Amino acid sequence: MTSEITLFVNPTAGRGRGARAAQPAARALRDAGYSVRTILGEDAPDALRRAREAVEAGTGALIAVGGDGLVSLALQAVAGTPTPLGIVAVGTGNDLARSLRLPVRDPAAAGRAAAEVLKGGGGRDIDLGRVGDRWFGTVLASGFDSRVSERGNRMGRLAGRFTYDAALLAELAALRPVPYRLTLDDGETRDVEAILIAVGNGDSYGGGMRICAGAELDDGLLNVTVVAACSRTTLLRVFPRVYRGTHLDHPKVTVHRASSVALAAEGLTGWADGERVGPLPLTAECVPGAVRVLAPRPPADRR
Repeated sequence: MTSEITLFVNPTAGRGRGARAAQPAARALRDAGYSVRTILGEDAPDALRRAREAVEAGTGALIAVGGDGLVSLALQAVAGTPTPLGIVAVGTGNDLARSLRLPVRDPAAAGRAAAEVLKGGGGRDIDLGRVGDRWFGTVLASGFDSRVSERGNRMGRLAGRFTYDAALLAELAALRPVPYRLTLDDGETRDVEAILIAVGNGDSYGGGMRICAGAELDDGLLNVTVVAACSRTTLLRVFPRVYRGTHLDHPKVTVHRASSVALAAEGLTGWADGERVGPLPLTAECVPGAVRVLAPRPPADRR
């Protein structure tokens, strides 16, 4: 493995934390004996192009310094290649980093952790979800949660730091079940009325909401959480439990596991890793061992 490491930086992540985080992360890697170069992009397509060029040139690792959006871009560059992905998580959600037990909002510690794994020649191979040519590491959302994201995206900065809260309240007021067609592993199609269906390679989204609690990053399967039609009162009662993952015990919630999941519904858009994927119908598949990450291996008794 080459000793040159590429830092892939989003200078705007976390209200500027991305730019500030690059220096201590780079310092930790250089202290460990690695040569470090930094790449930024003028916009997302340009950033992805530069990241892919670094991977094709044989960089020893691509280390994303930013939030979930930048990690998502980095996955598009490294998935299916031997180049490992490191994460210096300084965004607002940081769900993949949390699932991998990596430091969050501590760029020096994250840099040291990446260097330690590189020195040990280790890391771990994890699965990724894939929709068409788009890879995702955590959760594909559709329904109430994706509508909140869509509304928040349309609002832009009008509501400032309260954009998500404003979008959430607006969608609660307009809450209605959606008729879905759900197909697992090319089998029987289920017609279900649901508030949302989430497809998880990882267990959480939105900064720790464990919507697909129990999902493992290396089991070759996707976890599918279906929240059936329910009232606003029921949703508000169950919602706080999502942070502990205990919502899965509620009678309105069912869970499936499959290697391929097809979702169809009118008027819905899928979001994965906090990024817009596109309108349904969509088919997600689990690709085992699609990427190597600079993260410690999980304990043998995790299950």
